[in-house]
Amino acid sequence: MTTFAFTPRLLDHLVLPVATLANARARLASLGFTVAADARHPFGTENACVYFADNTYLEPLAVTDPSIAAAAAAEGNVFVARDRAFRAAVGEEGFSGMVAGTPDAAADDRRFRDAGLSAGAMLSFERPVRMPDGTELTAGFKLAFAGDRRAPNFLLFACERINPLPADRSALQRHDNGVGSIVAITLAADVPADFQSLLQTVYGAAAVPDGDGFSVMTSNATISVLTPRRLREVLEIETPAAAGPGLRGAAVTFRCADLEVTAALLAANGVAFQRQGLRLLVPPAPGQGITFIFQEPAE
Repeated sequence: MTTFAFTPRLLDHLVLPVATLANARARLASLGFTVAADARHPFGTENACVYFADNTYLEPLAVTDPSIAAAAAAEGNVFVARDRAFRAAVGEEGFSGMVAGTPDAAADDRRFRDAGLSAGAMLSFERPVRMPDGTELTAGFKLAFAGDRRAPNFLLFACERINPLPADRSALQRHDNGVGSIVAITLAADVPADFQSLLQTVYGAAAVPDGDGFSVMTSNATISVLTPRRLREVLEIETPAAAGPGLRGAAVTFRCADLEVTAALLAANGVAFQRQGLRLLVPPAPGQGITFIFQEPAE
């Protein structure tokens, strides 16, 4: 087996299946997020992304043409096939995938295959992006997929942005809730150690013990894998019941500028939340398939 030198990767974005983009847009707007215009993929899905100042983003993902999506999956499109499998096993809402940024998706694909962690053939595609001023651009991507058979409902992949969006996206990155970045992702697993190799390989960083689980520190966020018991102890939330075996997405934590401003906005918009010290927990709702956590920067 060839040994590859690991290069630290950034958290790029999260894939969040939703029943409809209309539901997602309404929910995310009520949480104080600015949501980009709907953007269609050429394989039967579409998204309405939420971009942050640190270049991470959320990708609410809906199916717009089931027949095109089914054909793409049959032809070996891993992204669509795994989305269809997630919806069939888990439901229309949730957290199905986590993405690492990469300058060379082909090299990552070779690395995943060498490690025995490839989830299938690479995918290259383009899609239109409409900016707030009405101009339309074309964004291109190359994806290399990684996975573990013990985690059938959770996919990781490396994403190379071929023709990135303009550097000045301030209008899309400005959010009324004051969020500037994603700081942590929390996953659940009955046996976290089963997935250390997967997370380390995708993000090029060593796992650090964390209670009966572990954490991987990427260059811009912390990814924690906890047992359901530890998840209840740390965040006082339950593992998503419908997510099945293996890795399950549980929560995403955002850094906001002023927790009181965020709390006031949520209350004004009728959004239920729970205070836990210096953070706010918002439980899942239609258009928001996992727990959202808002916290202020550490002193």
